[in-house]
Amino acid sequence: MAEANGKKPAYPPVGTMAPNFRAPTSGGKTVKLSDLKGQVVVLYFYPKDNTSGCTKEACGFRDAWAQFRKAGIEVLGVSPDSVKSHDNFAGKFNLPFTLVADEDKSICQAYGVWQEKSMYGRKYFGVARTTFVIDKTGKIAHIFEKVKTTGHEQEVLDWIQANL
Repeated sequence: MAEANGKKPAYPPVGTMAPNFRAPTSGGKTVKLSDLKGQVVVLYFYPKDNTSGCTKEACGFRDAWAQFRKAGIEVLGVSPDSVKSHDNFAGKFNLPFTLVADEDKSICQAYGVWQEKSMYGRKYFGVARTTFVIDKTGKIAHIFEKVKTTGHEQEVLDWIQANL
C-alpha cells in the first residue's frame, strides 16, 4: 500500500537489525524485543482486535501454536489497541501468544506499517497487515507484505522451516 507521497512503504530492510521496542502486553506483562534474541520471532502487525480479518489471522496462529512452539518460534501480535482490548481479544479466542499494545503507534511507525489507506474513497491512516520474521541474531530475515489472513500462519511456518 502506498504512503501519502506515493512511494513504497519504508520497512526496515531485510538483513538489518529489527527495531527494538519495549511495550505492555496482554496478561499485564511487558515485552522487550531484544530480550528475545536467540529465538526466531514472528512479529505480525494487524489493524484491530475483534475484527473479522484480524480474528481469522490470530486464530490461524493459535491453531498452529503447537508447531510454532515445537520449532522454538516466538509469536508476537502487534496492534494499536490497548492492553485491556488485547486481554479481551486473547480471552475470547483463547490466544496463547503475546499481543503487544502499541497505543502510541511508535512500533508501527518504526516498522513502517502505519500507512495511509483508503476505504470507500476516504483516506485515513492505519496498520497495513504485515509480518516480519526476525532471526535468532535479531535481524529481519523476511517481510510478508499485504498479508492474506487465511493460511498465513502456515505460509510463515513454511518459510521459516525452509530458510532458518
